[in-house]
Amino acid sequence: ALIGLPLLLAELAIGRAAQREPIGALAALAGSAKWRFGGLPSVLAALVILAYYAVIAGWTMKYFAGFAAAATGGHAPVTAALYFESFIASPEPVAWQAAIMIATVAIVWFGVGGGIEAAARVMMPLLALILVALAVHGLSLPGAGAGLSFIFRPDWSALANPSVYLAALGQAFFSLGLAMGAMITYGSYVPTSRTLPVPALWIVAGDSLFALIAGLMIFPAVFSFGLDPASGPALAFITMPQVFGQMPGGMAIGAAFFGLLVVAAVGSTVSLLEVVVSFLIERARMRRRPAAVMAGALIFALGVPAALSFGWLGGIRIAGRNILDAMDNFASNLLLPANGILIAVFVGWVWSARDACNASGLGSRLAAGWDVVIRYV
Repeated sequence: ALIGLPLLLAELAIGRAAQREPIGALAALAGSAKWRFGGLPSVLAALVILAYYAVIAGWTMKYFAGFAAAATGGHAPVTAALYFESFIASPEPVAWQAAIMIATVAIVWFGVGGGIEAAARVMMPLLALILVALAVHGLSLPGAGAGLSFIFRPDWSALANPSVYLAALGQAFFSLGLAMGAMITYGSYVPTSRTLPVPALWIVAGDSLFALIAGLMIFPAVFSFGLDPASGPALAFITMPQVFGQMPGGMAIGAAFFGLLVVAAVGSTVSLLEVVVSFLIERARMRRRPAAVMAGALIFALGVPAALSFGWLGGIRIAGRNILDAMDNFASNLLLPANGILIAVFVGWVWSARDACNASGLGSRLAAGWDVVIRYV
């Protein structure tokens, strides 16, 4: 509420006012070529995040294929944890990472609007319905009460731990897509006839609501099956197959669930690649299609070590983390918040207050409050 929403509105306003990609947008609005470097962290963030996010999206595609095969007569994983650990320890994730990047490059190559946008309009509401249904099912599992307690029962002593605030900040930035150039790029697509505050509010409210619904889907099952709630992204790939294995028609439901997650993930990978491609088009004067291929190949290469960080490269540790986790920590907990501060400085102290207010679409009173939050909070 105090950081995510104001910064989201700021990025959308920058994009709509400048009608350009992040680097060109800041320089144009500041009226100074010096600010062309202000957009570089956004491009770097998009590049790093997409490199390892495509790996996790590839895991999702693998599970979609597995459940689709099971629904048509194949075999589902017998022991979910062992199956998942065996999969990520093998070189196979590189192939699924490549599949995600090929799909992403193809969409950016042919144009974003006609394909992924049209699919998302239908498939994201379906994903929402499945999440709600699975959350209701999760609450019926034995041990669900322990999961609810884990989510909602506060441990006030944790508030004395600075890392809690950094993790919350990183979660808000990553989940809302802040400080990685995507929202500035999306803002440039919004027509001037539409107001920005209402969509921004819906984005933040919807994101928070479905994060809670996803928690209700995952954590009752975690405690019901006696799993470790601190397992991170692996939870979805370990708990949900066990849930689907107990449900009538579970293989078909699992295929639908992971298939829709693939669509959601590719929607995110497209937005991240678009940031890097826009940079190459604007700064290197490249055409869209060569820029998409070049950026996709570079990002795939950067992501290969992350794909192998649970197997062949599992012995490599960076500050005690494997490669994928180290990339995530650098991007989510360091690069994104630092870039968020840069964007706040730009909007609050460099950009004209009147122009920022006009671009945001806020009334004078709300704009004054927004300005104070951007400048000081």
